[in-house]
Amino acid sequence: MSQPTPTTMRAVSQDTAGGPDVLKVIETARPQPDRGEILVRVHAAGVNPADWKTRSRGEFSVGTKPPFTLGFDVSGVVEAVGDGVTVFQSGDEVFGMPRFPHPAGAYAEYAAAPARHFAPRPTSLTHIESGALPLASLTAWQALVDTADVRPGQRVLIHAAAGGVGHLAVQIAKARGAHVIGTASAAKHDLLRSLGADELIDYRTQDFAETVRDVDVVLDALGGDNWARSLRTLRPGGTLVSILPLDDTFPCEEAEAAGVRAVFMLVEPDQYGLREITKLVEDGRLRVIAEAVFPLEDAAGAHRLGETGRTTGKIVLSVAS
Repeated sequence: MSQPTPTTMRAVSQDTAGGPDVLKVIETARPQPDRGEILVRVHAAGVNPADWKTRSRGEFSVGTKPPFTLGFDVSGVVEAVGDGVTVFQSGDEVFGMPRFPHPAGAYAEYAAAPARHFAPRPTSLTHIESGALPLASLTAWQALVDTADVRPGQRVLIHAAAGGVGHLAVQIAKARGAHVIGTASAAKHDLLRSLGADELIDYRTQDFAETVRDVDVVLDALGGDNWARSLRTLRPGGTLVSILPLDDTFPCEEAEAAGVRAVFMLVEPDQYGLREITKLVEDGRLRVIAEAVFPLEDAAGAHRLGETGRTTGKIVLSVAS
């Protein structure tokens, strides 16, 4: 006899803004896929800075208020498909970053979202590794490929090169034929060299703005005074891509005087991008580092580690065995 379909699931929820301890595991109704959607049994959910920033302010950027379930990165197995879905069927293994910047609710046993926000999961990766990929890899891909159009022979400076986005950006830029310069603490230089970085700057002892010149593209995830200092490294006609909004602290006049293009890029769900990233993975040109794995019940611990700002690669929640 087949097992009855569960009508409830475990999920991490918060009722208010605050520190990691506001995250609680609850029993809630299992979602149903709407037209054009799939229901995914979540095996792993990536943890990103957007998660703890949303948790601490108690509001998604789209205005959604608590209670809500965090999480954008999903790796899992299709449980059911909604009307009109033809690209997946029950049993398919998928990964994606559905609905961003709207709530995806990945910190849960099931998530329902548009089918075309997902792609087939890389067969050479575990669910944990696949769950670490979508948001960070799509951010790096859309910044370097879609926005900056990195080409062979160009010089690319990547800040926080050992971080979740950074370690993937190093590899994507290298796969595009670029000369890659990264900023990171000295302890992470060997790892970054193994990922393809050509030059490395220890931000604790060296000022990149004094030594790096004639860069074509800068990928910045830090903001603040890093913007002005990064402009000094760019050649005229170069591009600074920030994954933080260019607020009133950004030196617009300096960028204009230097003849530099500066843009803020917000990552979007992108099935095509996921498929291109999968090609790099399957070709052995991209690997994802999942530094720490936490059970769903310890989402708070994952957030505490993430907020130290000292992790290498990604943090992931293991949801289903």
